[in-house]
Amino acid sequence: MAERVEQPRQTPRPHGPGSRMAPGEKAKDFGGTIRKLLRYMGPYRVGLVSAIILAMASVVFSVVGPKILGNATTEVIRGVQASAAGKGGIDFALIGRILVTLLCIYLASAAASGIQSWIMTGITQRVVYRMRGEIADKISKVPLSYFDGKAISKGDVLSRMTNDVDTLSQSLNQGLIQLVTSITQVVGVAVMMISISLPLAGVTFVTLPVSAAILAVLIKRSQRYFALQQQQLGAVNGRVEEDFSGQVVIQAFDRTEQAVQRFEEENDRLYESAWKSQFLSGLMQPLMNLVGNMGYVGVVVVGAGLAVTGAIQPGDIQSFIQYVKNFTQPITQLATVSNVLQQMAACAERVFEFLEAPEEEETARPDSATGEVPAIGRAAGRVDFDDVSFGYLPGKTIIHDFSANVEPGKTVAIVGPTGAGKTTLMKLLLRFYDVDSGSLSVDGHDVRDVTRADLRQNFSMVLQDAWLFKGTIRENIRFGRLDATDEEVEAAARYAHCEHFIKTLPGGYDFELDEGATNISQGQRQLLTIARAVLADRPILILDEATSNVDTRTEWRIQRAMDKLMAGRTSFVIAHRLSTIRNADTILVLRDGDIVEKGTHEELLAAGGFYAQLYQSQFDEVA
Repeated sequence: MAERVEQPRQTPRPHGPGSRMAPGEKAKDFGGTIRKLLRYMGPYRVGLVSAIILAMASVVFSVVGPKILGNATTEVIRGVQASAAGKGGIDFALIGRILVTLLCIYLASAAASGIQSWIMTGITQRVVYRMRGEIADKISKVPLSYFDGKAISKGDVLSRMTNDVDTLSQSLNQGLIQLVTSITQVVGVAVMMISISLPLAGVTFVTLPVSAAILAVLIKRSQRYFALQQQQLGAVNGRVEEDFSGQVVIQAFDRTEQAVQRFEEENDRLYESAWKSQFLSGLMQPLMNLVGNMGYVGVVVVGAGLAVTGAIQPGDIQSFIQYVKNFTQPITQLATVSNVLQQMAACAERVFEFLEAPEEEETARPDSATGEVPAIGRAAGRVDFDDVSFGYLPGKTIIHDFSANVEPGKTVAIVGPTGAGKTTLMKLLLRFYDVDSGSLSVDGHDVRDVTRADLRQNFSMVLQDAWLFKGTIRENIRFGRLDATDEEVEAAARYAHCEHFIKTLPGGYDFELDEGATNISQGQRQLLTIARAVLADRPILILDEATSNVDTRTEWRIQRAMDKLMAGRTSFVIAHRLSTIRNADTILVLRDGDIVEKGTHEELLAAGGFYAQLYQSQFDEVA
């Protein structure tokens, strides 16, 4: 690829009891992000409200169930007592009606939960589908300065598009509904317990502060170790990735023992933090069970006393015991949901931050006479730099009053030491950036007066790092002109001297390149990018160090292909190997953003200046 993309590293979530309590990154503005997310979900508000209502209905139905089941138990006990006293028996018809009612309630609860899940899943997937599409669209709209200025890395954009959106999807689907159902269940169960017996409800409510205190202490202690665990897990993954990628160097320098030792040090730190975090989070469930069991004991003791006095029915005690379990469970879930919502907000905040980034402004200016934006169309190829100055940062100018006039069809080589501003000039020409002062024009049109699309359709590029994507060779060449026929693709390949090696590959033009096109050589990748440029047939060509990564023989073949490609086109050649630009019509020698020399190869050598020094130094290196 043209530039190496930093790959986002996914950090596995911890496993084991209480693993869902692992804290994620927190949002800087939780409330504002949640409101922004709700506004973003505005088109789906009807479905969202319906899902919330159905979730609440499902919980309400399930909360009513134990009370009705307790009534059935009470009727059975009454019937047994009546039968023992010889005053009747069990009213099976009444119990049957109660159980049928209970069955209908539970079926309604399950149906409401299922429909809610179906609606919420659809909403969540539509939201993340839209987000991914908007991120992909945004990538092409933000200026390159957004990345070059380190506001965000390309790997971070990929992470937001994959990891953050996926996490948001899971958190939105589970966290929001879980929050609604947990709150509804706590409130509903509390109401039912109070309706059954206020003393028993008081016994249960006493356990709340104890549960809250235990959760607060354990969460506070475990969060620190979970954060450390995530940090160490990233360090271990990075160490493994680095050692795996550099295995040849490690073994060549006999540094295997040192590499293993460094890994073991990182792994020991991960072990310590992971053990502590998992142990502390694992304590939550047994301690909460202990508190719950203490509540059970209290309910049984107090309930037995109330039953003896006739203040409560046996079936009510059974119902109450079920409610005690249903009361403590959502409280624990609420602690989990708080972390899920924090993680959801953090991911949403990162996504919105990128979606709200400033976009590349289209500054094309309408013609004063016609009121229409001028169009270059297919350019003849004349390029003029007039006193161009530019710097990536304010106050740090890289290009100083650069002027050059390039006639159509001419080849201009730009040489100079690293950092002289060679590639920056090409970025200005393609309007990846706009000049700070001066003007840059193509066929007499200031590039700021025309649209970027109109300007860029006149350029082809062959870069130092040959950018090819996963797909067939035919598809990669056709990227230069998507409507090209197979015959035109193959003609371009022959023109670029790459048909021979293509025919040696399994499937020929239908040979599938892997990611990064590592299953062909660097020289073959470079020839394919030249074939792509040939197929594009643009009037202006940019060659940026196109032969720097290949051997001499491959360089000769690539140079032949490029000579044919440059014929009749305005060409800008950036090269460190000065032997490849001897035939250029004009050579511009840059140093610290200024043209220090200008002329043909022979003229510059005869002048004995900076170019001659560069050329001679390369000759000496070869010798």
